[in-house]
Amino acid sequence: MSFLSPRANLALLVAAIVCVALAPLAVYPMFLMKLMCFALLAASVNLLVGYAGLLSFGHAMFYGAAGYVAAHTIKMWGWDGAAGILAGVSTAAVLGLLTGLLAIRRQGIYFSMITLAFAQLVYFVALRMPFTGGEDGIQEVPRPMVLGLFSLADTRVLYVFVAVMVGLGFWLIYRTVHSPFGQVLRAIRDSEPRAQSLGYRVLRYKLVAFVLSAALAGLAGSLKVLVFQIATLTDVHWATSGEALLICIVGGIQTLLGPVVGAMVIVTMENYLASVAEWVLIIQGFVFVVVVMLFRKGIVGQFYAWMDSRRERRAQAESALKPAHPTP
Repeated sequence: MSFLSPRANLALLVAAIVCVALAPLAVYPMFLMKLMCFALLAASVNLLVGYAGLLSFGHAMFYGAAGYVAAHTIKMWGWDGAAGILAGVSTAAVLGLLTGLLAIRRQGIYFSMITLAFAQLVYFVALRMPFTGGEDGIQEVPRPMVLGLFSLADTRVLYVFVAVMVGLGFWLIYRTVHSPFGQVLRAIRDSEPRAQSLGYRVLRYKLVAFVLSAALAGLAGSLKVLVFQIATLTDVHWATSGEALLICIVGGIQTLLGPVVGAMVIVTMENYLASVAEWVLIIQGFVFVVVVMLFRKGIVGQFYAWMDSRRERRAQAESALKPAHPTP
């Protein structure tokens, strides 16, 4: 959002808060919370793909594993909601660390295949381990108290809690991208040998970015369990990773709002076209083709590019209208 002034950014933030606050009056809150969870999952993928140049096919393992751990600790052990979410995020971060230690040493398709292999491993562990419930998953997860202060049993309270947590996740991504650490990640994405020649420890930066992305995906998975009160194999399936990547591409990679817009498009189609069953995937494929053909940078990315070109044309027109000063 380089073309937006600080005042415009503040106005956009206020508008987003107002929309989130008023949306439940017109839209089903459960649908909105699902949209926010998928937007955060896609944003975690976008952080890795768009700003670190690492294409992961395995984010479903962080999303699903965190959901399983949060569901088990809350239902079986009676943990507080905050503790259950923290356990899920920590599990995702540890998985990200273990996977990243091996995966970041490879580039391109080899990196992607390693993440996919780890994701399939986690999927079969979730299928066979007794505490995950196998194909039935962990059902009827209670909505607990949070820090002993308020209960998530009320849907309105749960909605506010999910909105705040997702907002904090997006704020963390924004601060990361616009920090010196984020600038180094962009340098690594653009030219890893050049960044390495400048003295940056490339592997360490990539590992930190991978673990942070995994933790954010785990936060999305933990929140999803509280919303729908169930953890299933669908959460750790490779198709969930593909859907998160699809959301990024549709909305726009390397943009903060891209995952939000992409989630609005994809999740809305899944929700309101559920009656046509298998046609949902066909329609999603058609939308994906249209976006790739017409919006090469995604919906938000193409809008940013249009605004930038408009600003450049305006600057050129203003410079052409300025009278030339004769040299003495």
